Amino acid sequence: MKKIDKKIIFIVIIMALFGIVMIYSASSIWAEYRYQDAFKFVKAQSIFFILGLFIMFFLAKIDYKIYSKKANMILFVCFLLLVLVLIPGIGSIRNGSRSWFGLGGFGIQPSEFAKIGLIIYVAKYLEKNNRIMQDIKKGVLPLILVIGVFFLLIMLEPDFGTAMVIVLTLVIMIFISGVKLSFFVKVGLLGLLGIVILIIIAPYRMMRIVAFLNPWSDPLGSGYQIIQSLYAIGPGGILGQGFLKSRQKQFYLPEPQTDFIFSIISEEFGFLGILIIAFFFAYLYYRIIKTSLKSPSLFGKYLAFGLGTGIIVQALLNIAVVIGLLPVTGVTLPFFSYGGSSLLVSLISMGIILNISKNN
Repeated sequence: MKKIDKKIIFIVIIMALFGIVMIYSASSIWAEYRYQDAFKFVKAQSIFFILGLFIMFFLAKIDYKIYSKKANMILFVCFLLLVLVLIPGIGSIRNGSRSWFGLGGFGIQPSEFAKIGLIIYVAKYLEKNNRIMQDIKKGVLPLILVIGVFFLLIMLEPDFGTAMVIVLTLVIMIFISGVKLSFFVKVGLLGLLGIVILIIIAPYRMMRIVAFLNPWSDPLGSGYQIIQSLYAIGPGGILGQGFLKSRQKQFYLPEPQTDFIFSIISEEFGFLGILIIAFFFAYLYYRIIKTSLKSPSLFGKYLAFGLGTGIIVQALLNIAVVIGLLPVTGVTLPFFSYGGSSLLVSLISMGIILNISKNN
């Protein structure tokens, strides 16, 4: 354990603990009203945090090279779970999406774990096929086909936000492998066409686009959430309203402890709070990139880079939605938002990265 990057452990624990504190601030009034327990969400998140810490330290001791050997099996398990969750009676529907396995009072989201499975598989693929990645047909297209299958399964739930996080992360991994830029331009154009089709076939996505372009066109409907988010961020000022003094969490911003917890942080801690959150993620990513560059194996380099990039991409998407730069996608802010699956996956990723740093 002496060789492990302790700075990563420190920053991750600080982020997760700060997240639990902010979950209490954001959810206590709503939880007290609905469940007569102001600590309901805090207790659930704390359980997942403690469990996630045990898993993180356990994985930090497991040689990461084993994931390369088991990559195909891990990918198949993720595929099977994504198929099972779509079956009525097995998968549970929450917020209009059949993307959960209900376990008592908790829920597990298999698409979150598919992120790790796909990153492991792509890291192994890029290591084994490093010399042919310049050949689009032989090197890139088989990988794109696998990613496409998982993208479609997640979209059937539907979970557009998670699907976008996965695709963007894997595309960045493929990009750093040395694939020509012209290929990504073509893929980007096809991706835009696909997004347009997805919007056309699902009217609720069009409502989100309209709400994104002009939230005040439907202030009590599709634009309500983003308007309330901006009302939280605006009054924050430099130093914020003060801890526990958010107004928007008082039944204005729906379920503020999840996707829009960044709004509450901004309202209570102001621009200073935003800078602190940005520093946390920037420093964590810096340590992960350093771990990736020092890894003696190509698989380790790709794996650490992919896991770290996945967390940063998700964080950037969440913040962009909260401040109105992107339509609502439904992705959490890693380590901060309420959500057991999201926190577990983030801590699992950190455990794997810690082992890579240990082997450096």
